[in-house]
Amino acid sequence: MHIFKSASWIDSLLTDDCPGPDLTVEMLGIGPQSGAMRFSPREDGIISGVEEAEQLLTRCGLSVTRMADNGNVLQAGQVFLDARGRAAALHKGWKAAQVLMEYMSGIARRCAFMLERARAVRPGVQVAVTRKTFPGAKALCLEAALNGGAIIHRQNLSESVLLFAQHLLFFPGGENLSALEALARQTRDLRARMPEKNIAIEVDCLDDALLAAGAGLDIIQCEKFSCQDLAATVGALKSARPDILILAAGGINGDNAAEYAATGVDVLVTSWPYWGRPADIQVVMEADAR
Repeated sequence: MHIFKSASWIDSLLTDDCPGPDLTVEMLGIGPQSGAMRFSPREDGIISGVEEAEQLLTRCGLSVTRMADNGNVLQAGQVFLDARGRAAALHKGWKAAQVLMEYMSGIARRCAFMLERARAVRPGVQVAVTRKTFPGAKALCLEAALNGGAIIHRQNLSESVLLFAQHLLFFPGGENLSALEALARQTRDLRARMPEKNIAIEVDCLDDALLAAGAGLDIIQCEKFSCQDLAATVGALKSARPDILILAAGGINGDNAAEYAATGVDVLVTSWPYWGRPADIQVVMEADAR
């Protein structure tokens, strides 16, 4: 699965790093010379961003040979991308391609690590990444997460229905009814407005989870539950509604993924893979003999 990135978006990465002439290349007068550069990981692991890097380098006017796909597992030192052409084009694409792949590969590897830890105790559990990406980098972050085996929790506000407490602040309750209780009584009418969409709600306690499940909502997202409380909530919800989908969110990361997965939830919702060390991609450049 790929996240679409337009040619103009690829060009914007190049323009950001090289909005005019490369002054160093121009000063040295080496632009017309020809050469090559090869990319390889310094550590074993998943590679991500290589297909985007290929597009980027091609837009620089280079001849590119790609030996790996996004999501492949590579060994340290394994060359996966070879670019050839003029020195000016090599230097223009060098860092933009390298950094792109380093950040994306770092995200992919953290997703893979988290998924491995979680599935060691619950094989069917999913890791879903949120839309809380760095502004402007959503396409890269989501693609990288997919390469690492994660799924997308919610790509944007227009694709799914997810009720938060902040929504209920504006939802009128009835006499002696909380906003959630009032909403629960109107679930049928609300569903009729968008019959093709599942309705998800975030809750922070067992009572609200049971109320939402009893009202027929499709997905319960448990926010910042302790593992002990989450296990009890999962047991109670599954007893009442075996078909209900239960998500855990809030503070879930690679270190505690196994503990949360052991509670029996169906999906671990996380932003953790976005924040961490990039992978280390080695670039070797060579000039052709003159």
